[in-house]
Amino acid sequence: MATTTATITLSSSDLLSDSLSLSSTSTLYDAGTTTGVTQMKTGINEIATGTNFDLLDATAAHANKANKFYIANKATNEDHYVVITIGAQIIGRLYAGDWMYMPWEAAAATQDIEIQAYEAAQVIEWVVFHEGETLVTAS
Repeated sequence: MATTTATITLSSSDLLSDSLSLSSTSTLYDAGTTTGVTQMKTGINEIATGTNFDLLDATAAHANKANKFYIANKATNEDHYVVITIGAQIIGRLYAGDWMYMPWEAAAATQDIEIQAYEAAQVIEWVVFHEGETLVTAS
């Protein structure tokens, strides 16, 4: 199986009175196993201003699984932002160049990930890592 590792490093010499240096790494596994996450979906979408775009649909196939997602706002104008919502809960804003990575329950349609663009249409890059869906073969 694939080995997928997420790493974040935070550093600053002037945020605090002392230097800040944090780093954390996580290997992505299927839920409750040591088997590497088996599937991913990826995309790049242009989100029109003012629209509420359903970026990732929650389905029963992803329920109770080890889903993680990454979203990046590829805009270059620092005033442009998108609002990320899961169901009715606003998660936050991603301004130009911002990104986020977090786990996702994805158990019901009320947990869809939606994005709304402000100030201008914006390009969003996204990836969802998941442990797989049952594939149906044509008969």
